[in-house]
Amino acid sequence: MSEPDGWAERRRIAEQARGERAWSLWGPYLSERQWGTVREDYSRDGTAWRSLTHEEARFRAYRWGEDGIAGLTDDHGLMCLSLALWNGQDRMLKERLFGLTNEEGNHGEDVKEVYHYLDAVPSHAYLKYLYRYPQAPFPYEALLAESRRRGRDAPEYEIEETGAFDGGRFFDVTVEYAKAETDDIHVVVTAVNRGSEPAALHLVPQLWFRNTWSWREGAEAWRPRLAARPDGSVACEHPRLGSYRLTYDGAPELLFCENETNPRRPGAIGPFKDGLDAAIVAGEAEAVVADGGTKLGLHYPLTLPAGGRAVVRLRLAAGGTPRPVDAGGVVVARRIAEADAFYDALQDGIADPDERRIYRQAAAGLIWTKQLYRYDVGLWLRGDPLQPPPPPERRRSRNAAWAHMAAADVLSMPDKWEYPWFAAWDLAFHCIPFALLDPDFAKAQLLLLTREWYMHPNGQLPAYEWEFGDTNPPVHAWAVLRVFEIDRDRRGGRGDLAFLEGVFHKLLINFTWWVNRKDATGRNVFQGGFLGLDNVGVFDRSRPPPGFGLVHQADGTAWMAMYALTMMRIALELVLHNDVYESTASKFFEHFLLIAEAMTDMGGEGFGLWDEEDRFYYDQVDLADGRMIPLRVRSMVGLVPLFAVEVIEPLMLQRLPDFARRLHWVLQNRPHLARLVSRWTEGGVGDRKLLSLLRGQRMKALLARMLDEAEFLSPFGVRSLSKAHQARPYTLDALGASFTVRYDPADSTSGMFGGNSNWRGPVWLPMNYLIIDSLRRFHTYYGDDFRVEHPTGSGQLLSLQAIADALEDRLIGLFTKDETGRRPALGDAPRPPDGDDEALLFHEFFDGDTGRGLGASHQTGWTALVLNLLHHRARRRPTEG
Repeated sequence: MSEPDGWAERRRIAEQARGERAWSLWGPYLSERQWGTVREDYSRDGTAWRSLTHEEARFRAYRWGEDGIAGLTDDHGLMCLSLALWNGQDRMLKERLFGLTNEEGNHGEDVKEVYHYLDAVPSHAYLKYLYRYPQAPFPYEALLAESRRRGRDAPEYEIEETGAFDGGRFFDVTVEYAKAETDDIHVVVTAVNRGSEPAALHLVPQLWFRNTWSWREGAEAWRPRLAARPDGSVACEHPRLGSYRLTYDGAPELLFCENETNPRRPGAIGPFKDGLDAAIVAGEAEAVVADGGTKLGLHYPLTLPAGGRAVVRLRLAAGGTPRPVDAGGVVVARRIAEADAFYDALQDGIADPDERRIYRQAAAGLIWTKQLYRYDVGLWLRGDPLQPPPPPERRRSRNAAWAHMAAADVLSMPDKWEYPWFAAWDLAFHCIPFALLDPDFAKAQLLLLTREWYMHPNGQLPAYEWEFGDTNPPVHAWAVLRVFEIDRDRRGGRGDLAFLEGVFHKLLINFTWWVNRKDATGRNVFQGGFLGLDNVGVFDRSRPPPGFGLVHQADGTAWMAMYALTMMRIALELVLHNDVYESTASKFFEHFLLIAEAMTDMGGEGFGLWDEEDRFYYDQVDLADGRMIPLRVRSMVGLVPLFAVEVIEPLMLQRLPDFARRLHWVLQNRPHLARLVSRWTEGGVGDRKLLSLLRGQRMKALLARMLDEAEFLSPFGVRSLSKAHQARPYTLDALGASFTVRYDPADSTSGMFGGNSNWRGPVWLPMNYLIIDSLRRFHTYYGDDFRVEHPTGSGQLLSLQAIADALEDRLIGLFTKDETGRRPALGDAPRPPDGDDEALLFHEFFDGDTGRGLGASHQTGWTALVLNLLHHRARRRPTEG
């Protein structure tokens, strides 16, 4: 093979961005769970988990998407490719990942499989996925029964504990995709028997069309078709995609059926969606046909000797002519070499091989969790012409106010099994690591959520599928600015002003929505409900118990202060090129000051959200008798005010004299505001100016709590709740009710918000990333002479930059090996041998004491922020010391 083209992947990314070649036409956009979602729920009571179950997914056609294992699909989800397997023991063909519903798991929904995203590049020219399949019957019933038996105080029951992989009795099956062209895809499936005895395995690569013909009149005439051809290929004809040909090696049995619901009633004429399952597992030959249909399984019955392997190669290419498979592996080898070159350049400065592995697999997980998301809410509410009308309750159910929303886009998902739907604030964090890999994709994602088919006409951004009308923290502007800055650095200092300006205009509408809808009293103190922090409150902040009124939220108000400062910063970037934005920057500056004032003195009534006695920020709640009481839970809620910080360079004020004059006028004529937010007359390092909710002494007081190992500081980052609440739980007794919050470092012991996430102790990467980002901004103002004890009580004084670096090291330490060779994030659970050290996971959150990964096991989205941490650490190491 010739020398690899070191610029090949970067060139593909650039060609895609310029619209020259559609490298993103095909990607890993297939969901890993379409069942149990809101968009597939047509029930009367809105119980999505029961409306379409894992069991029913075998024989019911999906309305809005498809799912599969190691799947690939086009950017409209019309033709799908994935892997199915059968070990000769299971009661069903393994076509999709199994997991428990929110009601079945002792900590909510949970996938019960072992799989890993091993490699990927942004153009999807190379992708690699590992699935581990037991040789014994898959323990469906055991996983369900034991999980139901366990309470919330017990850990989740994982498949490794069932003995399904004991003695190496499993298959490791890898799926690789390598593009020869934008619409020419080589597929290599490799199965390895890890056991000590021969074992049977049925490999069944699947190709099928999404059902687009069963919902409306006239669509049947446009039904696509897969058909066997005498030359040993399969013709794939779709009215929108055009013609493709599937070729394959070996002599598999071609099994065709239709991607249509099996009504399971006498006289029903198939074949139906479950035809492959019926033919292979139950031996029902009549369930499939041999000539064609809309779903195909290539059935390879194999027997692998101990340690043996089998390789199956396919090729799916546009056009009417069959093309040979890559028998010599030339295309795959070339794409792997190009992926190596791409990551070598990105990882410049990261010398440690283990850190490079972490970086690359985190990037792979981020790319693999792209998903085509289709959901036309208006049509979902009305129902399809050829289907039974939805129940009338639908018009009053979730998302009824979002009929304008019509999503049909590739989006970055939190986790394609546990959260196979976008969440606005998750996606904002995903774009930060994406900006290192593919900044144009990151920018397109941030812009997309502000488009008119997502953003509500009133200006609200959709939160997440279960309730678009909920509120996530307003971090979109922050992500826009950070992606702009990362991209500007990569472009040699030339920022993408068209992107920044385009999103800014939409964010003006969204900011106004927040002001009008979430400041109920007009006092610049904001609500917002749970704001993404699920169970962090003493009760559900979205739905306070009877007798409790408004919750004046320290985090909601601080998020808005951060939002105002970020919008000011964006306006200042834009005003350098268009002075029309100068007055807009002043407007956000003044709005920030009003929010800062309210946090200290709400409505001029002499009390605020800062507790001088505890030196911490707390929520305040109104009671029916007119009193307002603090909710003295020391949690991440009280640390969010750190995030509202901007530093203004003196050169900026020199270039914008009108803006500078307005700032000076406000600060001179309203000195009580100036004292709240900065020492404006005392320039920092380089005569910089600081805007923050925290002056020096208040910030030191807050950091004393945050950096106390008996409170927030864990060996692996900052906890979401103070550990002090372990020995001293906080209890609120009011209005005849009692509520308690205690430190839970691992899984949630509360059923609030389904119990599948926990903000009462664990470490969450996105919030820690914001803490680090804020500390570095503070440091640009204060410099090295401003020092804080780290850890609290240690006697060691460090600069804010050094503290940020130390937190960065702790977070990276979740994934690197410790002195015993153990990775804290992978915990102490028994893991099968053979390559597991190479296959990593990036969890949703992490145990506040041990660092063990918890929650969604493949939430590489915001946990992929470890890319940015590694990237920064590589650049600071040469100057350390």
